[in-house]
Amino acid sequence: MSYALITGASSGIGLELAKIMAEQGNNLILVARRINLLQDLKVSLEEKYGIKVEVRVADLSIAGEAKALYEFCQSRGLQVEYLINNAGYGDYGQFDTMKLETYRNMLQLNVMALTELTALFVNDMKQRKSGKIMNVGSLAAFQPGPNLAVYAASKAYVMQFTEALNFELRGSGVTVTLLSPGVTETGFVSRANMGDAAIAKGALMDAQSVARAGYDAMMAGKLNVIPGLKNKILALGSKTMPSREILLRISGSLFKDTSAQH
Repeated sequence: MSYALITGASSGIGLELAKIMAEQGNNLILVARRINLLQDLKVSLEEKYGIKVEVRVADLSIAGEAKALYEFCQSRGLQVEYLINNAGYGDYGQFDTMKLETYRNMLQLNVMALTELTALFVNDMKQRKSGKIMNVGSLAAFQPGPNLAVYAASKAYVMQFTEALNFELRGSGVTVTLLSPGVTETGFVSRANMGDAAIAKGALMDAQSVARAGYDAMMAGKLNVIPGLKNKILALGSKTMPSREILLRISGSLFKDTSAQH
């Protein structure tokens, strides 16, 4: 019996991906920090779609939790056919005002946990000659992110790692997809304390649309998907800038703190 494993599954894009995967008849392994939300989601999806849902409480920002999650799946004989590395967070503000512990946890979650889970599960997939991986990146990966310096850098890692791994796995039966959303209506903005960021103002994409775009791309075996026309234009613009300095100035305006203007 195969499963789809989704990290950060209790809210936002991860929650919407869980609903889509369940609707398509996939059994699920849902991973998040909040047991009450996971349990409620388990009951809801099992009753509605007649699937099996395993829940695992884990804080993947702690070293060793990714390996423990893999061992949990192994010990229960849960075959992961779909791995969705969705968990991640940012922290908005000038680099020198943040705490080092925040950066350590963020990089552990956004970079190391994603890398470890991929490394642990991809070998099983290659042996079976089947499997799909989705790594949730960010539009922030396409340019430096003043006031989101560490987060943007972590997502640049996710982008380059995913693209390189996709190339290595060609012909193996395993595909890797990079979902790069812009700022989306999830808990991300509030957790990152970036409500005053210029890029967070105005209309945001909804998590359901972002999740659907990611799901469709993953199932089709596509490498890159950027949901939303505005986001596609921003990503393309970052590639066509005549200099990194101009790109940095534009990024600075996108990520500027609008509260400082009042």
